[in-house]
Amino acid sequence: MKIRTLELFKVPPRWLFLKITTDDGLVGWGEPVVEGRADTVKTAVEELSTYLIGQNPLRIEDLWQVMYRGGFYRGGPILTSALSGIEQALWDIKGKYYNAPVYELLGGACRDRIRVYNWIGGDRPSDVKDAALKQIEAGFTAVKMNATEELHFIDSFDKVQEVMDRFAAVREAGGARFDIGIDFHGRVHKAMAKILAKELEPYRPMFIEEPVLPENNEALKEIAKYTSAPIATGERMYTRWGFKDLLQQGIVDIIQPDVSHAGGILETRKIAAMAEAYDIALAPHCPLGPIALAACLQVDACSPNAFIQEQSLGIHYNQGSDLLDYLLDPKTFDYKDGFVSIPQGPGLGVEVNEEKVREMARIGHDWKNPVWRHEDGTVAEW
Repeated sequence: MKIRTLELFKVPPRWLFLKITTDDGLVGWGEPVVEGRADTVKTAVEELSTYLIGQNPLRIEDLWQVMYRGGFYRGGPILTSALSGIEQALWDIKGKYYNAPVYELLGGACRDRIRVYNWIGGDRPSDVKDAALKQIEAGFTAVKMNATEELHFIDSFDKVQEVMDRFAAVREAGGARFDIGIDFHGRVHKAMAKILAKELEPYRPMFIEEPVLPENNEALKEIAKYTSAPIATGERMYTRWGFKDLLQQGIVDIIQPDVSHAGGILETRKIAAMAEAYDIALAPHCPLGPIALAACLQVDACSPNAFIQEQSLGIHYNQGSDLLDYLLDPKTFDYKDGFVSIPQGPGLGVEVNEEKVREMARIGHDWKNPVWRHEDGTVAEW
């Protein structure tokens, strides 16, 4: 069996899907994308295809090593995301070849389902209380919200109070047992992160996510002095080598590698195992499409330290197309009581509606995140 073709589809709202076909007709799907840089990743996948055409798709580790090491320059969001989506599609093929879910080929399941959370509030968090109540009515037991809008290196306590008021409203709506993750989104610099972490302490957040940019991870040790809330990061970190220092220093409680960015399914499983050795939890990042979520769930199934899964159902980015729209059977992701079942089909466990993919690829997208500025005109972190 040899790899015959790679085909890419840029589909709304902001996704890139990859279809790999073998010479005996097996098909694997992956999701290689960087949000806002879909065309760049598409080109990277096309460049990497020269390492793949004519090769045995079952030799995933070898192909991964060739793509990662073969070009001399390595890592970063573009190259690693391209590699991640290819690797997902190869696992999809391998699972179908052996008629087994991917997790069975990675040691077997340690769980049948995993808890999930939904997003509320949008990029500029607003109406969070009403949004939380809707998620509770839908059966979810956890949500995540952005903490702030623009926040300068040193900013006003008015903005801090706005964060507290929003969080308090969600806590009131959900009660003590409702879990609330709060995403600083790298918008916050160290001085303000310390203040926010301390002020949020009485409201018991499920976790504080990316309190500073990953290039400033050394600040996490100091921020942790101001809160007992678990600190999470990792969505903008790549491969096990990118996580190595963070894990060794023991300065986070939750890692959030993205299976479409960090190196793929097996690489994320390796990162999860490294984290488990340091008594650190796993909560894969995934505000993406159904293929990426299916890949995450394969990792969750066989990773004992996974405790919750991000997913994009109803997220504010998904206007016009949502998570389930590209599946032949939307019930593949079986949501119940705040959990989602692990897909049981071969490979990634999802059947992609290729007709729908091709239809929407003719529409395409040019999604870019907004560019924000502070009141003084300087560029703000989004």
